[in-house]
Amino acid sequence: MKKPYYTVKDMIVITGVTKRTLHYYDEINLLKPDSYSDKGYRMYNHENLKKLRMILLLKELDLPLKEITSIIEMSKQEQRTVLARHYHVMEMKKQNLERTLTNLNDFMSGKDIVFLDMFHKGGILPLKEQYQKEAKYEYGHTDKYKEYEKNIEQTPEAERAAIFEAFDQNMQDIFQRFASLSEESPASKKVQQTVLEWKKYITQFMTGDKEILQCIAYTYKDDKSFKAYINQFGNDTLNEFICQAIIHHCQAEELSNKNKSI
Repeated sequence: MKKPYYTVKDMIVITGVTKRTLHYYDEINLLKPDSYSDKGYRMYNHENLKKLRMILLLKELDLPLKEITSIIEMSKQEQRTVLARHYHVMEMKKQNLERTLTNLNDFMSGKDIVFLDMFHKGGILPLKEQYQKEAKYEYGHTDKYKEYEKNIEQTPEAERAAIFEAFDQNMQDIFQRFASLSEESPASKKVQQTVLEWKKYITQFMTGDKEILQCIAYTYKDDKSFKAYINQFGNDTLNEFICQAIIHHCQAEELSNKNKSI
């Protein structure tokens, strides 16, 4: 026969809550017992037990007792609506936590902070955006950077993300190719063909003249952020190797142009 009432001890055995918790919920009118025994003991029915389980679920969401009290009094439909909002917030927290754990694992594995997918909340800018702003501070006064900005502004916003993503992937492929050729001379045919591939992607947004290409080459060599980014694809001197290869291309092209003009 089904037991009509549960004592405090029964509730503790069934759910694992403490006696103190049940007494406190009674005091704040969150969970009142259905009745009291002749000796004044709290007696809970099946609905009280269901309500307690709901309270425990809401506590798992780290909701304050004041909000739990409000939700408990709502209809089932209203509860679902409120909990749907909390679900969305928790899903976002889950994604942020997973991203943070991935970043932490990547960093512990030796990945440079430049490449971590960080800073997606609050006032801190994502790293890629930080480096874009850093580049503007350093090169924003130049005609070439202004040309780059103009070309970007003329690109429909919906297309920009895809363009930048494709550019990033192409650069990674190029740096990996440079790494595979790093035992060769920077002036070798294969290396110089790779420089031309690199130049093709660079000139999507700006004129690839000697001035800008050499500027980029020396940035690869001297800038700590670019050095760390590039060298993850090879050894600790890959950035210098690429710099030498680009400079050789610029010098060879300048010599070729002089010969043509003679």
